[in-house]
Amino acid sequence: MGFDHRTDDCPREEKVEIQAGPVRLAGDLAVPDEGLGLVMFAHGSGSSRASPRNRFVATALNQVGLGTLLFDLLTPAEEADRANVFDIELLARRLVDTTAWLRERPEASGLRVGYFGASTGAAAALCAAAEPEADVAAVVSRGGRPDLAASRLRHVTAPTLLIVGSRDEVVIELNRQAQALMRCESRLTIVPGATHLFEEPGTLETVAQLAREWFLDHLAPIGQRSRGT
Repeated sequence: MGFDHRTDDCPREEKVEIQAGPVRLAGDLAVPDEGLGLVMFAHGSGSSRASPRNRFVATALNQVGLGTLLFDLLTPAEEADRANVFDIELLARRLVDTTAWLRERPEASGLRVGYFGASTGAAAALCAAAEPEADVAAVVSRGGRPDLAASRLRHVTAPTLLIVGSRDEVVIELNRQAQALMRCESRLTIVPGATHLFEEPGTLETVAQLAREWFLDHLAPIGQRSRGT
């Protein structure tokens, strides 16, 4: 499936190298002038910052004034060991470290940060959001496995939106169980006709719209939250 990634409405994307603990990670950072907030993407197992689905959502966020950071959670050498791909604790630590790195960037000054996680990346995002030092303002999960973060869910304080396809029945139930453990503001939204990867016509557009509204509501300064909706 092909997606249009960038449009004239989007800010210029900058290639960045992130210092996350002992390693350096490759990323793509796009921050609009007078950005309303910043969203960091945590991709699922077997994916990378080049994920066309995450890039589609990132473009939708950029178009309404939200900055985005898509980055590889592992180095190429680490990815060679499949155990690392499913090491939620390691991936969450990388997210926390990268959040600290991002906040040191001048273009991020004063902007609230959110996480968008897909599949196993959603578990990493929620584990990272449970860490007070991350200071995350909102989380969105697409086809996520929040159950893999079960032990940390009660510590998440950031408002969390769980998006699941109606034909992804097992994952719907896992999300319901995970939501029952959460103490923060949360919402489970089921996209009609969608399977796990949201490959059906119009379903990924629905995900992008839901994510855009959630992040604008929780990241943008009061008075600017209706922009782009």
